[in-house]
Amino acid sequence: MPHLIEPATTARSKCRGCGERIDAGVLRFGESLPNPFAEGETTHWFHVDCAAFKRPEPFLLTIETATGVVDAERLIAEAKRGLEHRRLPRLNGAERDPSGRAQCRSCRASIAKGAWRITLVIYEDDRFSPAGFIHAACAREYFETAEVVPRLRRFSSGLSEADLDEIGAELQRSADEPGPPQGG
Repeated sequence: MPHLIEPATTARSKCRGCGERIDAGVLRFGESLPNPFAEGETTHWFHVDCAAFKRPEPFLLTIETATGVVDAERLIAEAKRGLEHRRLPRLNGAERDPSGRAQCRSCRASIAKGAWRITLVIYEDDRFSPAGFIHAACAREYFETAEVVPRLRRFSSGLSEADLDEIGAELQRSADEPGPPQGG
């Protein structure tokens, strides 16, 4: 069975990318994979935008034949950006460090308590596994692009626009003043 984009028939499926429920009638992306527990295939469901961000290669293969996808050009551009910058699909949101014990995967320095950090996941064995954190200021170097705010907005539902602006300012500062991250 090929990958597909279709309206959700019920509200029972959960997005593999963001973990939120996919409402009935909303377009969803289905990635068809071999069933690890039995013969045949299984389908992993994603919101269409989550698929563009987290599973760019199968998404691009499928979007070419799909119809009715709102904002398809933007999603195609985001998926292509994810292929161009191989670490970008690892981005899983942003939060303030609650303890000060985390270590940045990019610069290897500690992330200060209360500092912004970006959470990472790695897709392996047909699932997303936690992969640590990076300083917000290290995002440009780690992802090899500063175009991360749309992904942060999608995967950090608890952040306000002011929070996103603050993280964006850290990204900009890191571009203007290369060096070790502040507060870490």
